[in-house]
Order: sequence, then structure tokens, then C-alpha cells
Amino acid sequence: MFPQPWFFIATIIATSLLMSSLVKSFPEADKVKHLPEQSPVSFQQFAGYVPVDDNDQRALFYYFVEAQRNPSSKPLVLWLNGGPGCTSVGIGAFTEHGPFVTNQGKAIQKNQYSWNKEANILYLDSPAGVGFSYSLNLSFYKALNDEVTARDSLVFLQRWFAKFPEYTNRDFYIMGESYGGHYVPQLAELIIKSKLNFNLKGIAIGNPLLDFDTDMNAVDEYYWSHGIITDHAYKIKISLCNSSRLLREYFSGRQLSNDCLLAAQKVSEEYSFTSFIDPYYVIGDRCLSYNVSQAAFLKEMLSSGLFQFRNSHDVLQTQKPDQQVDECSMKYSEKYLNRKDVQKALHARVVGTSNYRLCSRIVLTNYDPSNREIPTINVVGFLVKSGLRVIVYSGDQDSVIPFMGTRRLVDKLAKKVGLKTTVPGLWTNRLEDGHKFLGITSPMPW
Repeated sequence: MFPQPWFFIATIIATSLLMSSLVKSFPEADKVKHLPEQSPVSFQQFAGYVPVDDNDQRALFYYFVEAQRNPSSKPLVLWLNGGPGCTSVGIGAFTEHGPFVTNQGKAIQKNQYSWNKEANILYLDSPAGVGFSYSLNLSFYKALNDEVTARDSLVFLQRWFAKFPEYTNRDFYIMGESYGGHYVPQLAELIIKSKLNFNLKGIAIGNPLLDFDTDMNAVDEYYWSHGIITDHAYKIKISLCNSSRLLREYFSGRQLSNDCLLAAQKVSEEYSFTSFIDPYYVIGDRCLSYNVSQAAFLKEMLSSGLFQFRNSHDVLQTQKPDQQVDECSMKYSEKYLNRKDVQKALHARVVGTSNYRLCSRIVLTNYDPSNREIPTINVVGFLVKSGLRVIVYSGDQDSVIPFMGTRRLVDKLAKKVGLKTTVPGLWTNRLEDGHKFLGITSPMPW
């Protein structure tokens, strides 16, 4: 995937030598002494920018939390959220598994399921344009793709390790979710092929996009098997226009074909992302915007015919801009990180936009759409054969990238590379010899 690693290896070596004399004092400057409304903690936090070009036009933002106990003996984990275009800091750190979660955007409280109970966690907003990361050169976004993202992330790591040399030889893992199924294996592959001296031990990817057709077509099966759509709608969908074809036509920017429009209309009669089903957790509640009550929202949808599609744009985006439906916790994180006092504490700033957003419109709209269709399952196979430890895991209530497609891809890969598969037995949420913060009894790879 990256046939000429010598070019950026030379660049990285040269820039790291240049930076080494400049960054030794940076960790203290990047130290987060206290976040607004934060209760006392025993671990250190750092946040700030790392330039990834040679003229300070582009920089990636990171948030780093050391392990709560014995950080010097714990591994280092790099976490990457997906999108493409969504923030690892706002979603990964302040919504999912960081040391703090936000409470209605007004305060933060300790997260009992924080991953830094077991590891030192580095959250990276990548590529530039995501979260607090930025590019002052707007032409950068016109050529944004997986290869650019991986290369910038590699430069970031080289320079970050120069800031934190004590972590250079630490056991290192890269983890992520969703479109992280591209980011994580591609970055790991680049590290291996670049022959850089990172102590990379393995990767873990959750509900990952590994093969566009397999993963997207599993959505249809998931809706049907979970009773979200009827037999009739399912048959129409898979016979006329499955999800991979629908999304491919949508991302092309052209009007949907008659077959896809008909299939989408049928499914929308039974299920829509404007309904009260959370696509990331189908059995959970869904949260509306702060100023829109559930009754008012439903009344508006029914009276204005929002359940019916009128053109290709309506198929995947029917809600009004001021009535965007999101999970409450993500909205709270976004509100908290928009506070000026929070940004000051994190040494962060918003560049190129008026407000901080969990998912970047400029990245999402400019990211090469053809990259979504490049399979990364074979990259995972390369990593396995290279000796890395690999975990591919899925939540069974996620309908966006369902476990069915992931299971098929992993089974196929196991046969291809000659792995022996076993049934490990039931996993529970009891704390035995595993780790409570993950909610499973199977041990982690470190």
C-alpha cells in the first residue's frame, strides 16, 4: 500500500533530529494541571500540538493520560476514532473510555470504566482538520486520503516520542474503531515497512470497516435479523439495491437510481435514522438535541412528511440542521470542549471554524470517498503474519458496522493465513482473571 517508504523515512529522521533539541522541555509545557470541574487525580495528563510538516502549517492535537497506577510498568496505547473526520479526544477520551466523562456539558466526573486503569492512553485527533488539529494551508484538504492520514500519524509518533523519550521502548499498541479499521492497520503496516524503532506489539480494532461490500451489506441482514425491518422490506432491499450499492451511489453525489430510491423508500417506511433507534446501540434510548422535546420532534416529523424520501439527499439525511439527533453523551462532550476555559487548560484552540465539532465537515466532505472501498482485511493478514498480536472485536448492538460482516471477514482471513480457530467459551462481565474496565473476562494482549 505504501511502495516508497524511503522518502518519508528520510523526512522523519531529519525532522526528528531537528526537533530533538527543541522538545525536551515541552512535556512540562504540555502538562494539563487541572481541567475545569475536575476532581483530584493521581495520574498525569498532557495535551498539546505536534507539527507534522516542516513549516508549521499543519499540526495534530493529542491528549495523553498516564495510567492511574504504576505508569512506568504499563504499556502505551494510541487510540484512533473513525469517521473519517471524528475526534479521538472528544469521543474516545471524553465520551467512551477516557478518565473523565462529561455531565451535561457543565462538569466532568471520573469514568469508572476508564482504560487508563490498565494502560497509558494517547488520544490523537487525526487527520488535520479533526477536533483541535488543523492545517493553515487549505489546499491540504483537497488531497486528503488514507495514505496522507497514515503518513502524518507516523510523523506525529516520531515527534511525540521525542517529547516523551521514556516511552520510546515501552510496549506499544494501536487501537481504534469504525473507520479505525483503516487508520489502525494502515498505520501499523507503515510502521513495520518503515522499519522505525517503535516497540509495536499489536493492534485492536472494534466494529471496524475492513471490507466495504461485506460490512455494508451486513447492515441489511442486521436490520432484518433484529426486527427493525420486515421480511418484505429485506427482500426488496437485497434484490433491488443493497446497502453497499446505495452508499456507493450516495457518495458519488449523483441522483439515486430508481432501484435504490425504491429500496430506500421501502426501508424508510419502517426504519429511519430520524427515528428513536440509536444506530450505534439499537437497544438503547436515543437522545434529542437540547431544545427539541421528543413529542415535538415526532410531531414535526409526522406533519412535515420527513419519513418520506423526495430525492437522493433525503435518503440519508432527513432531519433539519437545528434538529440533529445525537447521543446525549457526545453532545455533552462537544459542549464541554467548546468552553474557553477547557480549551485553555488543554492548550488547545479552534482553527478554521467558529466552534469545536466532534466530527469535521471539512474532512468528511473532502476525504477521498474511494478509500472507503479499499479493503484493509488483507492488511490485517499482513500484520498477523508479521508477528503482531491482533484483536478484532465487535459490539453486537452496533448496526453501523455489524458483527456479522466482521465475523465473516475474520473467519475467511483465518483460513487464508492458516490460523487455527477455537471457541473460547462464554464471556461475561464478571471480574475473574480479566479486566473489569473492558467488561470481559478474557485477558488483554499485554
